[in-house]
Amino acid sequence: MTETPLIGSYQGAPADSRLAGARIGVVTFPGTLDDRDAIRAVRVSGATAVELWHGDTSLDGVDAVIIPGGFSYGDYLRAGAISRFAPLMTEIVKAANSDARLPVLGICNGFQILTEAHLLPGSMIKNDHLKFLCRDQVLRVENNTSAWTNAYQPGAEITVPLKNQDGQYIADEKTLDALEAEGRVAFRYVGANPNGSRRNIAGIANAAGNVVGLMPHPEHAVEAGYGPGHTGTDGRGFFTSVLNTLLGGK
Repeated sequence: MTETPLIGSYQGAPADSRLAGARIGVVTFPGTLDDRDAIRAVRVSGATAVELWHGDTSLDGVDAVIIPGGFSYGDYLRAGAISRFAPLMTEIVKAANSDARLPVLGICNGFQILTEAHLLPGSMIKNDHLKFLCRDQVLRVENNTSAWTNAYQPGAEITVPLKNQDGQYIADEKTLDALEAEGRVAFRYVGANPNGSRRNIAGIANAAGNVVGLMPHPEHAVEAGYGPGHTGTDGRGFFTSVLNTLLGGK
């Protein structure tokens, strides 16, 4: 796939030359909206972004994968329900569950796809107020040991944009209790719950910590001048976290 140029310039990417060798795939489905933003976030972090198409049958040797937000297949049936059967998702599930534990981040619609693919437990339903919501959202970091959260301090509060209409995370009480007991709640909403998610859960991780999903959008908060308040860069930690993981593994 031909690489799409990004408008503007960015600064502050780490100087470590090893980062350029880190290849992070960004998946596009029909209806994906935030793949360009995720690609830019990867580049801002200093890594190489690799564009992946949902119909591909190869991960092209990437070191990690981001499934970005949007409305894949128009959210027909359920959000993420059709995308779960994409050929590339078969490969992502295999790689995430393999001994290599491929790091996978699902953002918004990507989180919904990860639950449909059973890489993460629970499900997403419509916001309890039944309206689309877009605002800056404060999150508390509950787990900083995963592949995508290790750059944050535990208990830190970060602000990133939130935009969804199917953002209510639900699971049965047994699953919720297990997530809490195992420290797999990655992020929790601070302040008013924006969508009715159980126990104010904004994001979770799998048991191995290589798969993380969340509803808010860290890729929209990686550059000063564009993030919350036009200064916020709190989302950059997601992308530096996975680089920490990849460099640590190498």
